[in-house]
Amino acid sequence: MKLSIDKHDFQRGLSRIQAIVEKRNTMPILANVLLEASCDGEAGLLTLAATDLEVGICDSHLADVKTAGAVTVSAKKLYEIVRELPDDPVHLEVSSNFYLAIRCARADFSLAGTAAEEYPDRPVVTPGRTAVVQGTVLGDMIARTMYAASLDETRYNLNGVYFERLPETESIRMVATDGHRLACVDRQLGADFAGLKGGVIIPRKGLAEVKRLVDEEDTQEVEIGFEGNHGLVRKGAVTLTMRLIEGEFPNYHQVIPQQTSHHVIVATESLAQALRRVVLLSAERGRAVKLDLSDGMLKLSANNPELGEAHEEIDVDYAGEPLSIAFNARYLLDALTAIGSKETRLGFQDQLSPAQLVPADDTETLAVVMPMRV
Repeated sequence: MKLSIDKHDFQRGLSRIQAIVEKRNTMPILANVLLEASCDGEAGLLTLAATDLEVGICDSHLADVKTAGAVTVSAKKLYEIVRELPDDPVHLEVSSNFYLAIRCARADFSLAGTAAEEYPDRPVVTPGRTAVVQGTVLGDMIARTMYAASLDETRYNLNGVYFERLPETESIRMVATDGHRLACVDRQLGADFAGLKGGVIIPRKGLAEVKRLVDEEDTQEVEIGFEGNHGLVRKGAVTLTMRLIEGEFPNYHQVIPQQTSHHVIVATESLAQALRRVVLLSAERGRAVKLDLSDGMLKLSANNPELGEAHEEIDVDYAGEPLSIAFNARYLLDALTAIGSKETRLGFQDQLSPAQLVPADDTETLAVVMPMRV
């Protein structure tokens, strides 16, 4: 393999794979990037690929390919080298013993590699139909739900976000829950997902990579498709594939409050700042903060016998029955951050029922947080 490639293109491609390459030593080669050079007439391509056997990425860039070939080298070390190179073309050449020579201007490196044949086969995902969606809308949906996905590996069916089509509205719903909280968002993506039979559970790591992809400055639209137990997201020459989580997502409708008798609209940032202050003197284990709602006032308080107590009041437009209820402050803060609205509508039923948080300007976004006993 022998080629030259633009430094910025090469660096951008390598940066995309850094979160995917496997850093654990179960299979050391998963810490490598697979470089494949091909030439079709005058058009040359350098394809970068990486996988952790659950999530994979393939990214192609134009290159001046003299000799086709392939090799795998450390993804992290190659990225660190390329990132520090001057803004000149990067020349790559693989020797017979799989060492990768990297030259740029007057800089010269030699990086140990392995044969491309040793790299695991990547899944071939060819959905019969893909849907084109706006990148900003998809990224917003991910941000408003992924925080609520479970980190408990024993509850594997909760380790992702449920993605389903709502036939009655032709919109797409994304839902995540860890058993203590729930996040749900509906959006009209303007895409044909009629081929999606039932819902699928997209893993957190895969969604995080999709979020990075749609957050790139030049992203306007992406393609999404599903085939069997795999999902695919494509943007131009970049293709993400991921193994979907096999299992049944719980009946999340049972968690969403059907009735809330106490309602109050608060300034999102004011409530978030008060929570951050009050939680400083909460118990370390549960991070419990108590909310007392009364005429014109929302009072936050926390108590830690070993440290002391904290109180803060927020003026609100409320004239209903008094209510006292406690929550894990981190769960409330995560929900308020994801909602990202200027004002948030809080809905409560009683001190033992979950709270409902909805942006004041968006009824299709919902967060649910279970209360705590204090």
